[in-house]
Amino acid sequence: MNTLHIIDTFAPTAGGPPEAVRQLAKAYREVGAGIEIVCLDNPGEPFLKGIPCPVHALGQSFLGRYSFSPRLWRWLRENAGRFDGMVMHGIWSFPGVALRFAALRAGRPYGIFVHGQLDPWFYRKYPLKHLKKLLYWPVQYPVLRDALAVFFTAESEPNLAKTTFRPNKWKSAVVGLGITDPEESRRDPALQIEAFYRRFPELQGRRFLLFLARIHAKKGCDLLIEALARIAPSVPDVDLVIAGPDQAGLQAKLQRLAKEIGIAGRVHWPGMIDGDLKWGALRACDAFVLPSHSENFGIAVVESLSVGRPVLISNQVNIWREIECDCVGLVEDDTQEGTERLLRRWFALLPAERDAMAARTRASFERHFTLNRTVVAIDRLFSSAAPTGVENDGAGQVSKDATTLPNHELRA
Repeated sequence: MNTLHIIDTFAPTAGGPPEAVRQLAKAYREVGAGIEIVCLDNPGEPFLKGIPCPVHALGQSFLGRYSFSPRLWRWLRENAGRFDGMVMHGIWSFPGVALRFAALRAGRPYGIFVHGQLDPWFYRKYPLKHLKKLLYWPVQYPVLRDALAVFFTAESEPNLAKTTFRPNKWKSAVVGLGITDPEESRRDPALQIEAFYRRFPELQGRRFLLFLARIHAKKGCDLLIEALARIAPSVPDVDLVIAGPDQAGLQAKLQRLAKEIGIAGRVHWPGMIDGDLKWGALRACDAFVLPSHSENFGIAVVESLSVGRPVLISNQVNIWREIECDCVGLVEDDTQEGTERLLRRWFALLPAERDAMAARTRASFERHFTLNRTVVAIDRLFSSAAPTGVENDGAGQVSKDATTLPNHELRA
C-alpha cells in the first residue's frame, strides 16, 4: 500500500496532530508500508528535517487557520491517483475539502483523522465558535460523509463525536494511536536527566509533577495550579513544571494566579522543551499530570509510560480506561475537586506503591500504545476498498456498500 497523509502544518506549536503524523511516518517505515506527506509549511522549516518519508511542503496558505491553498488543490488533482488511500489530519479547514474533491475525481478512498475536533467540550466552552462551525457544517459534513472512514483513537470517541452536529452519517473506525520508540528515548537516561537539571538547576533536589502540553484552557492548567496550592503545605518538597507553547496568551494569567495564591515560587515555566530536555524531564519527574477537559488521545501521556513514569489524568483523556485497568496511573474527574483528589491520592501512596506503578508502565505501553497496529488497521481498511477507476466530478456521494471492513475488524 502507498498512502498519502495530509496536514496543515508540522509546526510543533500546533500540538498533538503534527507529532502524531511524524510518529506515523516512522511506523509506516517499520512495517514496510509506503507513505508520503503533504503539508502547507515552507520547505525550509527546520521542523521538517528528519521525517523518514517524502514530504511535499507546498508553502504558505491563505485565510489564516482555514489554510486555503490553490497550490494544494492543484497538487492533489495531479497526484491523488498515485495513492491507494489518503488520510487528512484535522477538520474545519480547506485541505479536507480539496482532498474530498481530488479523491472522488480519482476514484481513490480517503479517511479523516478528526484528532478530537468533534468533542462536545468545545461546544460547551466556546458557544460563539460553535455557531461559526454550524454555519460551516454544510461544507465540512460532506468531507466526513464521503470518507471511507472517519478515524478515532479510542472507543468512546465515535459516539461523542456524533452529539454535536447534524446531520452526522459517516462510517467510523477506531484504529487507535500511539508512538514509536523515539531515538531520544533509547539514549542514556542518566545523561538526559543531567541535561535537564543542568538547564533548570532550580529543580535539582526537588520532586516535581510534569505537565507537558500546549498551555490551553482545555488542558486544565488552572485546575492544576489551584490543586497544588491546596495541598502545598502537606508536600513542601514538591514543585510543578508546566512546559509547553503558550499559543493563546494564557500563561501570564496562570502566573498571576500562582502568585495570588502563594505558590509562584513552586511553579516553573520552561516553555516548549524537546529532545533530550523533554525526555530528561519525563524521566526525572515524580509523575506526569494532565487534568484535561478534552483529550482524544494524549501523546505525552503515552511518552511518559514508555519511559517508566506513572500518569495522573482526568477521565476526559480518552485512554483513561487503559491507564486505570493496568494500574499505571490515577484517574479523576476534570473538576477542581477531582484534580485536588488526584494529587492527594498520588502523594498518599507509599514509595513502594509508586515504584510498583512505575514498574508496570512499560508493559502497558507495549500492550496498548505502539503505533504499528494503527498503520496495519489503516492499510487493511484501504486494501479492502477497490478503487472505482471512474472519474467523478466531486459532487456526488461515495457509496459505502462493500467498501469497508466491519468496524470490529478495524479496531487496533
